[in-house]
Amino acid sequence: MRLLFDQNLSRHLVRQLAVEYPDSRHVTDVGLDTATDAEVWAWAGEHDYLIVSKDSDFRQLAFLHGPPPKAIWLRMGNASTLDIFNVVRDHLDDVARFAATDDEAMLVLPTT
Repeated sequence: MRLLFDQNLSRHLVRQLAVEYPDSRHVTDVGLDTATDAEVWAWAGEHDYLIVSKDSDFRQLAFLHGPPPKAIWLRMGNASTLDIFNVVRDHLDDVARFAATDDEAMLVLPTT
């Protein structure tokens, strides 16, 4: 289960979540720092990554195209990197279940 963190999230999350989500990357690590959402979507699908973003545009792409790839939408507003780290780490089981499904394209975190 590899995550691709979108531009709107800290690059530090890759290192901070390396134990829970090994081989995860940030878009800047793979040359997508100025890419469109559609380009990020295509790259993630080709390379078997789950996109993690605070951008609602990925929600629209997920519903329009379906998986792969899959997207995790962080509905957290103006949150710190620590808050985002905690949510993604604390929902490891939810992310694993989501990644294992064939038909779900979008997971919204945090769940309430």
